[in-house]
Amino acid sequence: MHDLETDGHRARKRFGQNFLSDPNIIRKIIDGIRPQPGELMVEIGPGLGAMTAPLIERLGHLHVVEIDRDLIARLHERYTPAQITVHEGDALKFDFGSLCASAEGERPLRIVGNLPYNISTPILFHLADFADKVKDMTFMLQKEVVMRMVAAPGTEEYGRLSVMLQYRFRMGRLFDVPPGAFRPAPKVMSSIVRLAPLPADQLGARDEALLGRIVTAAFGQRRKTLKNTLREFIAEADFEALGIDPGLRGEKLSVEQYVAIANHCSARAA
Repeated sequence: MHDLETDGHRARKRFGQNFLSDPNIIRKIIDGIRPQPGELMVEIGPGLGAMTAPLIERLGHLHVVEIDRDLIARLHERYTPAQITVHEGDALKFDFGSLCASAEGERPLRIVGNLPYNISTPILFHLADFADKVKDMTFMLQKEVVMRMVAAPGTEEYGRLSVMLQYRFRMGRLFDVPPGAFRPAPKVMSSIVRLAPLPADQLGARDEALLGRIVTAAFGQRRKTLKNTLREFIAEADFEALGIDPGLRGEKLSVEQYVAIANHCSARAA
């Protein structure tokens, strides 16, 4: 399938480009973000600038991360360096923490964007690494991904993404965006989601890398029980000590129970 010509720019399938074009939806998203003058904000994948223009209008200055050189050239033509700082490259490799240091010291970062659907899960995990520097994040994503992010234990959508993001963020789905709001129109419904980092003292895991490995193992083979999926981490007697039924599947455990398992393993190894 050919790339689609949009406002003189060819939407590139390899970058997962779908450009937001509905002015009412754009206004609703900006109102939801509530940008304030002087705030430190970065937009991931500004595209044709549907959200960029109103963000700059309210903020004064905006950072953007963009990989498409044609779009970068457009941004430089349209805005002055006082209005925009363009960081050329892949958002999956970008050091978002580097934006926080300024002459006034550390400033909390706000991150927004219409995230490319083809990299949405890896980019969410990448951004979680910068949670301690972030005030909040507001994204448009495929609705199916947002439903997984906010899913409760015991539901079909609940999985590794749910546990690892709920461990670090308070999240809420704000509203849905229909395919017709984009050019080209995607085949799926989108949703706006907000993530606010939880305070460090609420996180609880002694070893977050170990927590990540345990959660990955628990959901690696969804139909198997914890007794099987977590065999290399924890013995049946340990499940008993934690008050967790080893015959359950991974999707039945809460975030707190995963943290308890990880901390038990961490303490035993110490």
